[in-house]
Amino acid sequence: MELKPTHALVFGVPGPILDAQTRRIIEDVRPGGFILFSRNIQEPRQLRELIDGLRDACDVEPVITIDQEGGRVSRLKELGQEPPHAVQLRDVGDLELMERHGALTGRLLRLFGFNLDLCPVLDIAFNDDAENSLRGRTWGRTAGEVARNAGVFLDAMRAEGILGCGKHFPGYSGAAVDPHYALPTVDRAPDDLLANEWAPYAALRERLDCVMMGHALYPKVDASGLPASLSRAMIEGELRGRLKFPGWVVSDDLDMGAITGKWSLGESVRLAAEAGTDLILICHRMKLAAEAANGVSKASVDLKRQAALRAKLAPPEPFSLEAFRETDAEIGQLREAVLAKGAGRVESKASHSPVEDF
Repeated sequence: MELKPTHALVFGVPGPILDAQTRRIIEDVRPGGFILFSRNIQEPRQLRELIDGLRDACDVEPVITIDQEGGRVSRLKELGQEPPHAVQLRDVGDLELMERHGALTGRLLRLFGFNLDLCPVLDIAFNDDAENSLRGRTWGRTAGEVARNAGVFLDAMRAEGILGCGKHFPGYSGAAVDPHYALPTVDRAPDDLLANEWAPYAALRERLDCVMMGHALYPKVDASGLPASLSRAMIEGELRGRLKFPGWVVSDDLDMGAITGKWSLGESVRLAAEAGTDLILICHRMKLAAEAANGVSKASVDLKRQAALRAKLAPPEPFSLEAFRETDAEIGQLREAVLAKGAGRVESKASHSPVEDF
């Protein structure tokens, strides 16, 4: 397996089938993985066939990832039951239910052929109603609560063969705007971040396979003017240096408004790679794959870390509709158990996309 810089690229694909144009792009650019959304999902067997096709089109074992957190950020609810929100599990406080959620999530994803879930969210809920993209998605109101609850979910999911990704470092909790639309500035000092937002990452660093970098400016930590997702000072200096995180770094989507409003795709890809990012997410502009490939080719990509990541990717389980229906029914039972324990309903605000948040 000969690894190339373009294997750091992870694209969102346009539809529910692997069409000829998409296959040509994959063969020309040679990305290292794919992220799927609701636009890719119609029915169970179709989803597995799409994933098998994407895997077959690659020249390396690809990362096949998705945002399957629970609640409104659950792509697979297009096929069946919606799992409980993290905030509902947090409020109920039942660790056994959190463990069931992690195990069922892992089983479901493995069945379809995924190998990485872009969760758990490790942001702290300073304000459950804040307009920072986190509504319903947080595991705790304190660093300790986040680390405990998210850690239970993470361990159970990983036991099923699905890698986990903590997000969104250095933290969206203090953001006043949603990075899907604009670039936030978080005015937090390093000591405050270490005691709060960064503490769950420190607690879980040996159990997290990946960490996702968020799109936000942290001027009291890094004066470069770059968001954390494009900042070598934040990735190599803080996450890998100060916090000693040994795993892989994933960018948040470079197609989000926080990035597209200021940088071209090729430039943002180059900056992310130079900063030390191992997997670069481009979720909506696969048509610009050649520009992304040109950008990453100008940077130094750590191919040894790439090889170590791909060695951890588990193969898919054999698919059957019966297995899907059984797991889906158990997810519905879990949701009802959480509601029966008094969890409140979580309403999405109109400004949030219920399917494209991550």
